[in-house]
Amino acid sequence: MIDIIRQWFPAAAFKAATRQFRADVFRGLRAPQKELPCKYFYDNVGSALFEQITELEEYYPTRTELGIMERHAAEIAGLLGPRCLLIEYGSGSSLKTRHLLDRLCEPAGYVPIDVSGGYLRRSARALGKEYPDIEVLPLCADFTRPLALPACRKVAARRVVYFPGSTLGNFAPEAALALLRQTAVLCGCDGGLLLGIDLQKDPLVIEAAYNDRRGITAAFNRNILVRINRELGADFDIKQFAHRAFYNAAQGRIEMHLVSRRDQVVYVGGVPFVFAKGESIHTENSYKYSLPALTDLAEAGGFAVERIWTDARQYFSVAYLALRHSGPVFSVQCSVIF
Repeated sequence: MIDIIRQWFPAAAFKAATRQFRADVFRGLRAPQKELPCKYFYDNVGSALFEQITELEEYYPTRTELGIMERHAAEIAGLLGPRCLLIEYGSGSSLKTRHLLDRLCEPAGYVPIDVSGGYLRRSARALGKEYPDIEVLPLCADFTRPLALPACRKVAARRVVYFPGSTLGNFAPEAALALLRQTAVLCGCDGGLLLGIDLQKDPLVIEAAYNDRRGITAAFNRNILVRINRELGADFDIKQFAHRAFYNAAQGRIEMHLVSRRDQVVYVGGVPFVFAKGESIHTENSYKYSLPALTDLAEAGGFAVERIWTDARQYFSVAYLALRHSGPVFSVQCSVIF
């Protein structure tokens, strides 16, 4: 069959995205605890750096989740069912997704969603060549906002969102709950969510994963400043910000910061921001869940946990969540699906 890939990148979205980027940066740098949304890590360079991180010895999540997917992909594909439309949040290279695409029964299509347009295009082209019988419909978008999905040629029996990599852990509990509820609406009746979540464990293991010896995570963290310099006309001196990552036991999360090495003033688009020596920009959280906490979050978000798979050490979990049909916390508009 002909390689079918439909590029769906609205031209008008580029300027809007830049305006939103500037607004988010200004808002974050004016906060009492300076902060930057972690979604802005993922330009082309940041996406490539993250792929390097996933291969690091210290970074257990990716290889552990891959192991779970390799062992249980056939069972997972069976739960997803025939003719499902697979939608992936933060698709990146779609490495884990291949285990599903290899085993799904007559999938209606695959919609990889990512904020890094160039990276998404390249990954989608590669997938289209590898899976010529599956319609690949890349969508450059922020999945935390309501989505308008591209139409697929085949009639889909159901929508299933795949959200791997423990990215849900980057959201504070309230925001994670809001995203689950939004996802339930996107999935619609009989839909489901396949979710990767990092589990609580020895803090030393967790901290090592975010402080690799090669300094790639540090480069990934600082790259957000490089992007602000390039896209918003800022003058961050990258060397004057140190990477710091630590486990906050009280919050059950890893925190990543960029710490100012000296007193300094940084200009973003001509607007000054003052940094004291030792002051930090909070760039990312990564919450670690217990299995009971994961179940509670899923149920509050409108889902029921059907199955959870873990590795032998219980470092990581992959859960299949089905949309609940009783006791709704919110309204799901079934009539607009398909």
